[in-house]
Amino acid sequence: MSAFKILLLLLLLGVCGAVNVSAAEPAKPNLLFLLSDDQRWDAMSCAGNPVVRTPELDRLAAEGTRFVNAFVTSSVCAASRASIFMGQYERAHHCNFNSVSLQRAQLEKSYPWLLRAAGYHTGFIGKYGVADLKHDIEGAEVFDRWFGFYGQGLYFPKAHGGKHLNEITVEQAREFLRGVPAGKPFCLSISFKAPHSGRGYLSFEPEPDLRDLYANFTVPHPPTARAELFDALPEFLRTSNARTNYWEQRFSTEEKFQNNMKDYYRLITGMDRAIGRIRAALAENGLDRNTVIIFLSDNGDMHGDYGLGGKQLLYDASLRVPLIVCDPRVPAAARGRSREELALNIDIAPTLLDYAGAPAPPGMQGRSLAAIARGESPAWREDFFCENNFRQRDQAYPLIEGVRTTRWKYARYPEMKPVVEQLFDLAADPQEIHDLARAPERAADLARLRARCDALCVEAGGKAP
Repeated sequence: MSAFKILLLLLLLGVCGAVNVSAAEPAKPNLLFLLSDDQRWDAMSCAGNPVVRTPELDRLAAEGTRFVNAFVTSSVCAASRASIFMGQYERAHHCNFNSVSLQRAQLEKSYPWLLRAAGYHTGFIGKYGVADLKHDIEGAEVFDRWFGFYGQGLYFPKAHGGKHLNEITVEQAREFLRGVPAGKPFCLSISFKAPHSGRGYLSFEPEPDLRDLYANFTVPHPPTARAELFDALPEFLRTSNARTNYWEQRFSTEEKFQNNMKDYYRLITGMDRAIGRIRAALAENGLDRNTVIIFLSDNGDMHGDYGLGGKQLLYDASLRVPLIVCDPRVPAAARGRSREELALNIDIAPTLLDYAGAPAPPGMQGRSLAAIARGESPAWREDFFCENNFRQRDQAYPLIEGVRTTRWKYARYPEMKPVVEQLFDLAADPQEIHDLARAPERAADLARLRARCDALCVEAGGKAP
């Protein structure tokens, strides 16, 4: 064979090799979005929790970026999940349990729709959670593969032969990965039910092999779980569902508190184990080096804080959530960091689109977190609007709106006559114990934050007060 033919053969082999590498590992990163349910910000061992064990989330944080000041804008499952899909405040998308689900015209501007249009193979596993009724999510062709369920679902669904939902989720993730077309990037969204309560919304059902985990631990009460703090609350909060239902059923005795909290932590550990198995499946398929993983919770949870339970209020226990972004492609120096920026659930959609190189539509109100996760320090928000617009006859929650800054928390209850306001200096009072709304020396701060809340409400999509 002549030297020319040998050279030509080598060039052809090189081209073929390049094509094969490209087919095995697409230039665009794969995207894995993991969502937990009712997991408050400090329910991870890497966040300092002294009881719960979360080795996989800890590993994810060590390999990525943990946003220690991450929040949801509406601490209600349906509203928050719609905000995640749309990158919008609730006042822009208008979706909650007591209202309509996302409509097709809205879904066409959601991150999974836009990623699919950008060439991604999309899938959804777990609790859809955007309102409780089945809508047109499948007919709208948002996802290439749909493993989701509507409503709250069961931890041991009969159709799966007694398997726990965490185990089912892993199996479905493996099935999705096996079906990704060669050379095509994917976006898989997994919404765990854990650690949300199970049957009747007031019990927790961990996996059988974890039912004795933490048996020898005594779970500490939140430092704000004090009778005098409950007594200081406005009367309408003391008679709300946060007290009469959630707190009474879950935390009103020491036995209830210990049993429910341990099962809550067992569910988190089970979910954590499932995340490890899903990451192992990525590695088995050679996808781990090019898959960006984002972990978030849909809202926090009150564990007896101020004598209350559940969520929907604007205390940090309800609003603040865990958030980790792990991009295996970033330099080692940018990994394992904790960042202080105010990150929001409405940032998830623009972040996923940014990683995919797809533009965010004008209606998205969040910002991409990708630059921060790369170790950069862009100019960033100093405050955000938060709200609760959930109305239901058996849920005696008041409407709330407010603003959370890097230092201050302002909340108001506009239906009360007169309007009730709360003001907390988080720098001096991070546990939100001392309400300064009626302190004469804080009148200027109160007025400033009231005006800022008005402005942010309009920006979010509401009307001027």
